[in-house]
Amino acid sequence: MQARLVGRVERLVGLLVLMRPRQWVKNLLLFAPLIFARKFLYEPAIVAATFAFLLFCLAASAGYILNDLCDVERDRRHSTKRLTRPIASGAVAVPSAFMLLALLYLGIVGAWWLAPSVVYVIAAYLALNVAYSLGLKHQPVVDLFCVALGFVLRVLAGAEAIAVPLSSWMAVTTFCLALYLIAVKRRQELIETGTPAREVLDRYSIALVDHYAQMSATAALVFYGLFVMTTNARLAGTIPFVIFTLFRYWYVVDRLGGGESPTDSLLSDWPLALGVLAWVAACLAALWP
Repeated sequence: MQARLVGRVERLVGLLVLMRPRQWVKNLLLFAPLIFARKFLYEPAIVAATFAFLLFCLAASAGYILNDLCDVERDRRHSTKRLTRPIASGAVAVPSAFMLLALLYLGIVGAWWLAPSVVYVIAAYLALNVAYSLGLKHQPVVDLFCVALGFVLRVLAGAEAIAVPLSSWMAVTTFCLALYLIAVKRRQELIETGTPAREVLDRYSIALVDHYAQMSATAALVFYGLFVMTTNARLAGTIPFVIFTLFRYWYVVDRLGGGESPTDSLLSDWPLALGVLAWVAACLAALWP
């Protein structure tokens, strides 16, 4: 009886790990329209944005599960993923993963009755994720743009949730910032694990992705400056916090060996996390009604 209970607990833990809840931090980007539309004090908008955030967490987890299912054989041959990925390690059986994936999809479809505009955006995200998992992730440059577009769809979902138009400046800033993060991630994968980590890494070089990262970071900073100047001149005071986080993130990557997981870098480096929180606080102060 006790052994059976332990087995069930282990399976539940494996399913939870399979959903990668640590990566849900990325979905906080969905609250950006709530802040910049100055609706962060309105309860209906907060509720709508939070509901969209939860739905996107389900969608992101579905994407991770699908990707793990597609890569299970490759992960089983990988030095670390064969131990850390639940399906590859055997902690979660393939049928159980398919069942969980189906439940997540059903949950998102069921939410259409409550937030149809948000679900339409999530449907586009899921379609992009399917295309990415089934082939686009093996195409150089295309793989970077697919991941970056996923971040833009997060922001779009946040805008749809509170019924405000998405600023074109916000969209392009998000896109460039995401390109920066994913280029750095590819750089660190090349350095840490080499081409066995991903098939597409065979077609990249460290120098090339370094150029991509530098171009994307510069563009993100320029577009963010244009965005805040056209939105509210008081937001200009938030620009130093953006520069600090970009500088600190690159320091974490170059000197501390981070960057392969942007989420882990954010959660493990307190100056970086503090910089992000200070930026949010500065934005709230500048936009406070």
